[in-house]
Amino acid sequence: MMEKKKILEEGLLELYLTGELSEELTTAVEEALEQDESLKEHFDALEADFERLGMEQAITPPIAVKTRLKNTMGKTQSTRNWVPLSIAAGFALIFGLSTFWLYVQWQNAESNLNTLQLQTSQLQQQVDELESEFRLTSNRLENINNPDVVPLVLYGNQKAPNGKAVAYINHKSQLVFVNPKGLPKLPEDKTYQMWSDVNGEMINMGIVPTDKALIPLKYIKNAESLNLTIEPVGGSEHPTVEELVSNVII
Repeated sequence: MMEKKKILEEGLLELYLTGELSEELTTAVEEALEQDESLKEHFDALEADFERLGMEQAITPPIAVKTRLKNTMGKTQSTRNWVPLSIAAGFALIFGLSTFWLYVQWQNAESNLNTLQLQTSQLQQQVDELESEFRLTSNRLENINNPDVVPLVLYGNQKAPNGKAVAYINHKSQLVFVNPKGLPKLPEDKTYQMWSDVNGEMINMGIVPTDKALIPLKYIKNAESLNLTIEPVGGSEHPTVEELVSNVII
């Protein structure tokens, strides 16, 4: 059976309605109409539109013309008198079909225009998001390339063999960034979390996801070391000591 999408996109229903399809396509469309109820409903709506347009295009003849026509029909019922009427009816049908076809094409063009406008809007939004992300990344790179920045490497222990993260601390501007790309991936229910040791107390600096190249963390004054642990998703209020992955003295 011919696909509904092909029938709608190529305007085969309209061509079927106006009798412009080949015998093969006519059979295919009729089979599709019999087997697809939603397609049949769409066709019925098109047919109703056509009838409505035909009624709207109808022109009421002048009274004098109607009177002469009745007199002529009263005088003779021969086939010859119906020939001009048949020709006129044929022209009227052609005109109605042409009008309906143009109406359908206009509707399709309007629909395509709306779709194009939506796609353009979505593309512009994506461009804006990329520009925003680029500016954010550029600012962060400027921060870590600052002469006042101290880079610290956190090497993974047996819980993260060959793992490595790099922290960038600027004590002057009180900024901290960490690059976690060298850390092993964690299960979906786990995350890395950074802590500062201040006089023996572990203070939360923030969660460290591994899907970004540079993560901003909270700057803690008088920190003696940085400590990275594995915690449940969302982070913990206190570090899980047995899940310590790495630490480095500041």
